[in-house]
Amino acid sequence: MWEWQISSLIGFISLILFLIAVCYILYSGLTSEIHIRTGLPPIRSITIAYKYKVGPYKNCGSLLKESRSIEPELSCIGIFYDDPKKVPAQKCRYAVGSILSEGEDGPNEDQQQLYEKHGFRVFSFPEVTHVVTASFPHRTPLSIFLGVQRVYPQLNYYIKERKLCAHPFLEIYRGGMIHYMSPLARQGDFYVPEVREAQRRLLGKESEEDRKTDITGADSHSECSSVSRLPPSDSRDTSPAPSTTRTHSHRDRDWDFERMERSDTSSVSSFEELDLDSDRCDHTPPALAGSGKGQDREMMVEEE
Repeated sequence: MWEWQISSLIGFISLILFLIAVCYILYSGLTSEIHIRTGLPPIRSITIAYKYKVGPYKNCGSLLKESRSIEPELSCIGIFYDDPKKVPAQKCRYAVGSILSEGEDGPNEDQQQLYEKHGFRVFSFPEVTHVVTASFPHRTPLSIFLGVQRVYPQLNYYIKERKLCAHPFLEIYRGGMIHYMSPLARQGDFYVPEVREAQRRLLGKESEEDRKTDITGADSHSECSSVSRLPPSDSRDTSPAPSTTRTHSHRDRDWDFERMERSDTSSVSSFEELDLDSDRCDHTPPALAGSGKGQDREMMVEEE
């Protein structure tokens, strides 16, 4: 008799816990509608305080938590530069931080100094008129994981179907929503200085290798480095989409960053390759296939 009552009580509690879990998942956005579109971005020009890291995306959670702890009322942002399905986790590049100001208003000096005191750097992104964007409810920590699993596959399909060139990928956390955004123009202006500095160092090393190659008489048409080439530029005017992967003579690669935005670049991209009518874009948003980035972001959900 007692055994039957205990079993019934355990079954009832298990049923209640199961229903709570189902409600929690549904509330987190499991069945929320997702609308992908191109057009105006969810934000204007912004100034952010950020920390740049290279490594698994699962470590984003600690940076997000740190940024929120400094000024909880500010919107958070993440910028992801690589596809973890194509780039080793230890080489994935990202920046996470908070939005200090938007539009014509400058950042609050006290807030900026507070973030800088904690090791954050300050950088501005321009306003663009054409982006690929979507939104997803941010109601619980699980919403981040569900957003990755549900939004990115649809974005991937949308971009491929329309043969768009969109990179890098931004996630903005504000107003109970996660806004996913990838610019279709001026993409180079969304690469933080650390990425540009790494590119300069890469070009410097290649220049030294070119000189050595010329002296030794080695083949100057050997395959390009496997390090991904990005379109960062010191000019904030325009940033055309990068072209398809090519091999060039080392003597032809004495570029500056302004020319990189106007000319074909040698590229073995971190992003998934897309066919275009006139050229090709090698920089699609990170982990648009869904599973790769989703697995890496599980830790981010837990830490939040």
